[in-house]
Amino acid sequence: MHFIQPYLYRLLAIFFMLCPLMGSNAIAQAYPTKPVKIIVPFPPGAGVDIVTRLFANKLSIAMGQQFVIENRSGAGGNIGAAEAARAVPDGYTLLAAPSSVALSQSLYKNLSFNTEKDFKAVGLMASVPFVLVVHPSVPAKSLSELIALAKSKPGLLTYASTGNGSSPQLTAEMFKAQAHIDIQHVPYRGSAPALNDLMAGQVTMMFANALSVLPHIQSGGLRALAITGLQSNASLPEVPTMSKAGLPNFESETWFALLTPTGTPSNIIQALNTKLVDISQQADIQSNLMKQGATPKSGSPAQVDAFLKSEIDKYSKIIKNSGIQID
Repeated sequence: MHFIQPYLYRLLAIFFMLCPLMGSNAIAQAYPTKPVKIIVPFPPGAGVDIVTRLFANKLSIAMGQQFVIENRSGAGGNIGAAEAARAVPDGYTLLAAPSSVALSQSLYKNLSFNTEKDFKAVGLMASVPFVLVVHPSVPAKSLSELIALAKSKPGLLTYASTGNGSSPQLTAEMFKAQAHIDIQHVPYRGSAPALNDLMAGQVTMMFANALSVLPHIQSGGLRALAITGLQSNASLPEVPTMSKAGLPNFESETWFALLTPTGTPSNIIQALNTKLVDISQQADIQSNLMKQGATPKSGSPAQVDAFLKSEIDKYSKIIKNSGIQID
């Protein structure tokens, strides 16, 4: 008996070590057993909200539980992102992350979360290019003509944005640097007032989200000169990319991803990713997105993690060079 006891103790020790792992796997395999919350860090009607609702409805059907949208807007998306970062990493709280999460790390001095460290990617949903638009009175019918006009009037042309540190501003700063021009920034509180002033001729140009600007281009209220994706857009087939119009490799898009707090079991992440990829390939999802100027996207969790890091690095350099900083 004395010889058997040590072996029993060892077996018991191994059993107790394996219990948490077996429990974790069992939970992951059963997932989801209750509704899943998706935090959207912007108000209803925002681009990320529109796209996420399409996917949430499909996820609810595919996974047999409700995927519920909760809008937590404020501070450029940081309030909702911070809440998601603090959530229990069990797969029942997800973050619908727009590309602004890649800016925040370099843009804000006192951020309560670290995008790279506190989140893991589930997958991408869609991307939307910006469209460089000008008021019809601007005497430039192409990107090259606009650059020439800006060089002939240094510091006089203006560009609107949706606020300091916003993606449209950073895209315009990329444009300034690559085109070697001097244009002045006019920030607004959101896209609606910015577009209103642009259509009134109060500012010269804007890099506007395709989701919000398509109707104004189609009505003739604004003139589109180029789009910021590397490929042409099905909703604006006649508008060239920035790259083809004269600025090689210029790319800046708004993208929408699903993230989960770091520590979420890989089985759960993979299960969600599999469904997300399937949904992105469904004809009605692709049709709905493309009608609004968006492109369906997908990718494995590892690929999206790598993409997120590359976006953080890219915008870090732009923010540093432009000197933009928000407390």
